[in-house]
Amino acid sequence: MSSDIESGSWRSVATVTGWQVAASLCYYSIFAATGVVRDAFSLSISSVGLFTTAGLFGYTIALLPSGAAVDGYGEKRVMVIGLLALAAATAGVSVAPSYGFLLIAGMMLGAAYSSAMPASNRGILRSAPAGNSNFAMGLKQVGVTAGSAVASLVITGLAAVAAWQFGFWIIAALAVGYVAGFVALYDGDPGEGSLSFPDFSALRSNGAYLMLVLVGFFMGASIFAMLSYIELYVEDGFHRTTLVGGVVLALTQVMGSIARIGAGSAADRIGGARGAATVALVQMAGAVVLFAVLATDLASFPLVVVIFAGLGLTIYGSTGVFYSCLGSLVDDGDIGAATAGGQIAINVGGLVAPTIFGGLVERSGYSLGWTLLGVATLAAVPLLGMVRRRL
Repeated sequence: MSSDIESGSWRSVATVTGWQVAASLCYYSIFAATGVVRDAFSLSISSVGLFTTAGLFGYTIALLPSGAAVDGYGEKRVMVIGLLALAAATAGVSVAPSYGFLLIAGMMLGAAYSSAMPASNRGILRSAPAGNSNFAMGLKQVGVTAGSAVASLVITGLAAVAAWQFGFWIIAALAVGYVAGFVALYDGDPGEGSLSFPDFSALRSNGAYLMLVLVGFFMGASIFAMLSYIELYVEDGFHRTTLVGGVVLALTQVMGSIARIGAGSAADRIGGARGAATVALVQMAGAVVLFAVLATDLASFPLVVVIFAGLGLTIYGSTGVFYSCLGSLVDDGDIGAATAGGQIAINVGGLVAPTIFGGLVERSGYSLGWTLLGVATLAAVPLLGMVRRRL
C-alpha cells in the first residue's frame, strides 16, 4: 500500500472518529444528565432509569432501518442526516416541559443515534489500512467514550453555574458545526443503491456471530446500567455533588478511551478476530472482579473512583474489539445488518438492566445492583471463550 493511500485511509478513519465524537456527545448527554434531570423533575431513582431506557428504546427500534439505509445508500448520507437529527433531538431534551415529554425527547434522541454504529463501523472497516482494522475500530470507539466524557463535563459543569439546559444547546451547536467539515472531508461508499430489509439468513447460520450477539446482550446490560447510575451512586452513597458525579463518570469514559486504543492494538498483534475475542475475554473477566468489589459495599470514595476507572479499562473499553470481531465474522455486504444485530443485542440488555437496577437499589441498596451487573458480565465470559475457540 502506498503512503498516499495509507495517509488517505487514516484521514478517513480520523474523520469518522470525529463524527463519532459529535454523535456520542449528543446521545450520551442523557446519561450525563441523570442527576440534573432528577432534581429538575423531582424523579425517583427508577424514573431516572426509565429516562435513559427511553433513549435506548428509540435507539433499538431504529437500528434495523438504519442498518438497511447504510447498506442501501452508503454510510456518508446516513451519517450526515443522523448527526443533524441528533442535534435537533438534543435541543429537544432541553425544552421538554414535563417528564412525559422528556421521555419522548429521549426516545427521539436514541432513534437519531441509531445511525452511529452501522454507519461508522462500515466507514472504519472500509478505511482502515491493511492489518490495522482492530486498532482503527478501537480508535473510532474512542469517539464514543470521548464524546460521552465531554458531555458529562459540559452538562454537569454548566448545570452547576447556569441553567441546566445550556449544556444541551452547546452540544447541539457543536454537532451542527461538525457536519460541514464531515461533508467536505469524507467521501464514503455509495452503497447498493436500493433500500431493502437486511437479510439475516447467512447470519443465522453463523454460530460464532450468534454467540457474540449474546455476549453483546450481557455487555450492554452491564455498561448501560453502570453509566445510568454512576452519578447517582456518587451522590447518594458518598454525598457528593452532581458535578463530582459527572467527573467520576467522565473519568470512567476517559479510561474507556485509553482501553479501546490499547485493546485494538493488542488484538492486532495477536491477530484478527481471534485476537479481538481474546482481548475482550480478558477485559470482561477483569470487570467481573471489579463489580464484585463494588458489591461488597465496603469501598471508600477514593477506592470507588479507582474501581470505576478500572471498569472503564475493562468492560467499557471492550466494545471496540467486540465490534471488530463481529465485523470480521461476516461478509462486507452484511456489515450493516450484522452491526445492527449486535447493537440491538447490546441495547436490549441496556433496556432491561437499568430499570431492574433502579428497582433493586430502591428496595435493597446499591450492593444488590452491582451484584446483578457482576453476574451479567460473568455470563459473557464463557461465551467469549467459545467464540475464541471457533476462530
